[in-house]
Amino acid sequence: MTQRSITGIVAALALIVGIVGAVYIAPPDSSSSKFAYLQSYPEPRSLPDFELQDHNGLAFTREDLTGHWTLVFLGYTYCPDICPTTLAALNAVYPQIEAIDSDNPVKVLFISVDPNRDTTERLAEYIGFFNSAFTAVTGEHTQLFALVRSMGMMYAIAGSTQDPDYLVDHSASVALINPNAQVIGRFKPTLEPGKLAVADTQHILHDIPLVLAE
Repeated sequence: MTQRSITGIVAALALIVGIVGAVYIAPPDSSSSKFAYLQSYPEPRSLPDFELQDHNGLAFTREDLTGHWTLVFLGYTYCPDICPTTLAALNAVYPQIEAIDSDNPVKVLFISVDPNRDTTERLAEYIGFFNSAFTAVTGEHTQLFALVRSMGMMYAIAGSTQDPDYLVDHSASVALINPNAQVIGRFKPTLEPGKLAVADTQHILHDIPLVLAE
């Protein structure tokens, strides 16, 4: 086989993998959603088995996502803007979310995708600043990447981790997981000129009661 043939095959495989990955990660068509703002999948998507650690140093697994609804946001404690803005907004509306009459309560989960810097102690201090009822978790990238991808989101370290001020690019959506530990959709960030692209918690407040009533 010639070098040109090998190159062509590799390129074709890369294209196929890219297409499959894009289909899997891309958000569902909002026109097919039953809700005003939640971009829901036609069928709930199962999460893979995983083992992370929460801000109390305890193991956090897929089982910890059962028996309640979960709003999931991913980021990192050194995030300069989107993370603190989103968590503060979730905290502001959380009393209203807690007041929704449902057999299964709604919890908030913050997944740090920066385990290199986000120690247990730092996560505990960070999440406690916003709301002591929220849970923060992190773990090895092998665990994190598969979980994040299964929720239709992504993250990537921007630059060298040797630089103490490196940034992490990550999705700004808020995913919604049902009591069976299945992701049912996402609240995408709103895009407005001159403003941060963050999820609108008023959109979440609008749709959550409808989701829980189903």
